[in-house]
Amino acid sequence: MDLRTEVLRVLDEVLSLNGRSASFELDTPLLGAIAELDSMAVVSVITTLEERLGVVIGDDIDGDDFATVGSLVRMVSERLDG
Repeated sequence: MDLRTEVLRVLDEVLSLNGRSASFELDTPLLGAIAELDSMAVVSVITTLEERLGVVIGDDIDGDDFATVGSLVRMVSERLDG
């Protein structure tokens, strides 16, 4: 499984981006840059990632984890490894 691809798939689905996430790079800004990613959407993204990947993300996240695609992928990867 390619984690970056799965994270982008979740973002596209949860935020109803209609394929826009396909053009996202690791340095693509998320929080504050994508209008669809509000506080409620963050919760939905976390929940969907937990369900799909079998990972527990928990409450110890902050805005830096959602700053860019890369930071989100890194945070999820750390939870999978840890």
